[in-house]
Amino acid sequence: MEQNLKFGNKNLYIDGQLIKASNGESFEVICPANEKPIATIAWAQRDDTERALESAQKGFESWSQLPLKVRIRWIEKLRNTLLENSDLLRESIMYEMGKTWEGSEEDMTSITNSLKYYSEEIKQRHDIAIEDKEGTHEHRIVSQPLGVVVAFLAYNFPLLNLGFKLGPALAAGCSIILKPSEFSPLSAYIIGELCEEINFPKGVINIICGDVQDVGIPLCESKIPRLITMIGSTETAQKLIGQSSKTSIKRYSMECGGNAPFIVFDDADMELAINIGAALKTGNTGQICVAPNRFFVHHSVIDIFIEGMVNKFKNTLIGFGRENHPDMGPLTNKQSVQKVENIVKEAVAQGGQLLYGGHPIDRPGYYFEPTVIKLNDQNAKILQKEIFGPVAIIVPFSTKEEVVALANDTNAGLASYVFSSNNDILNYFSYKLDFGEVQLNGVKYDIYLPHGGVKNSGIGVDCSTYALDDYLIKKRVTKAL
Repeated sequence: MEQNLKFGNKNLYIDGQLIKASNGESFEVICPANEKPIATIAWAQRDDTERALESAQKGFESWSQLPLKVRIRWIEKLRNTLLENSDLLRESIMYEMGKTWEGSEEDMTSITNSLKYYSEEIKQRHDIAIEDKEGTHEHRIVSQPLGVVVAFLAYNFPLLNLGFKLGPALAAGCSIILKPSEFSPLSAYIIGELCEEINFPKGVINIICGDVQDVGIPLCESKIPRLITMIGSTETAQKLIGQSSKTSIKRYSMECGGNAPFIVFDDADMELAINIGAALKTGNTGQICVAPNRFFVHHSVIDIFIEGMVNKFKNTLIGFGRENHPDMGPLTNKQSVQKVENIVKEAVAQGGQLLYGGHPIDRPGYYFEPTVIKLNDQNAKILQKEIFGPVAIIVPFSTKEEVVALANDTNAGLASYVFSSNNDILNYFSYKLDFGEVQLNGVKYDIYLPHGGVKNSGIGVDCSTYALDDYLIKKRVTKAL
């Protein structure tokens, strides 16, 4: 019953209106911190998906024709509304994800920063003149909105992921259909409520969630979308590309899974490396695509590093809510707990020493202990799996040539980390690591910094001015003199 649910019942947002699913079906959202329902969301059917596609097409036709200054005023109005409802949005994320209150701030900051950044960045996109070598013509490259965008979002950062797509789409003049994960759809549905509240132009933003047959496949197979964008696993990206290419040629921007190496040399600032490594594994409960997956530590300092990581994990306050200020919350769902537990068992079966943690926590919710495993076998199969949980697998190495080969031995290529006080080593890894991001002696992410991968970690980028390229057509206009 609605009165027993903290956030009540939420509806689809299509064509500027909040509507129930065409057959009235709904889906229960569960808080992973206590396994209790917190809301129901309308569960879209195929008819709803078709309506969203038609709405987005009409929305694009009107939105793309608005003067840029008018579009920017609407984006600013939406941003201000989100800021005014910051506590509500952050609380919805905390409950749907089990995320710490402090952790929810990153989601909130990311979406509002994205809307602001792209409103400014789009102003810098001007026609570009190309010199005619023979002097017989004049040429311009003009940028125009691409069309309807479909965005599939991962569960780990509900509003950060949404913001990374919404900001460039709106600024470029595209309409968008947002399909949040069924594990964390609540905050996206609240965005729909806020859009209706301010009468955001119809059809420009549409928010629906449902199963693959009724939502995922129809969105992909439709000829209406011009761009399919996603944050999620490599396997999901492959399915989306396969489904969407059956009917039309589309653009793709995919941020897929990672298998980040975290390389620590014997001359590194050990305290810095331990602090960052532990924070990246416990932050968002390790459910971060750029979280270190494989810790390669020089054999001469590996015991010091392990001791530091264990101490950090022992002092990690695990819990839920705003009062106790926990450092780490639960995993997002029961399947994640089982997956992480299986990874720990596989690592131990392949020769790993379980030095700390390794088990689900016996309490309501999907909690898992922060875990340290030492693994001497550099070729163990477990090193090819993305963990997506608070588990640090630590492997010794001896030379830079050895460890760069180990680090690159993966089909993924998103983020990588190197710690050393030797600039020659840092420069060596800057060029030798086959990853979209190489972070040296630290870590930084922001909306103005490009975020993307190579190999099976994706196509295109999120964040930075480069992301706009996916949402714009570059057209050559040539005039004879």
